[in-house]
Amino acid sequence: MTDLLEALMILCFGLSWPISIRKSWISRTAKGKSLFFEFFIWIGYIFGIARKIILWSNSTGSLGWLFYLGWFFYVLNIVEITIDMGLYFRNVKLDKERE
Repeated sequence: MTDLLEALMILCFGLSWPISIRKSWISRTAKGKSLFFEFFIWIGYIFGIARKIILWSNSTGSLGWLFYLGWFFYVLNIVEITIDMGLYFRNVKLDKERE
């Protein structure tokens, strides 16, 4: 049950990042975004991936499909937040050009 809850949490985060990416892309401004905040979320995903690696390495039996689904969404989320962080830097540059 805990694997299901974790997978659902990561799925919800994974669905919200494309919304943030779209907003960053369309707004073309870094105003209202916090790189500091996004960086700590990114680090949190790294910790989640590390947890998955530790569970996998300590496993003596078969891991369920929810374990692998969670792994997939952790990787997807870290890719999505990395894209959003990249857009932050693009938007900072665009903000400076407008000033």
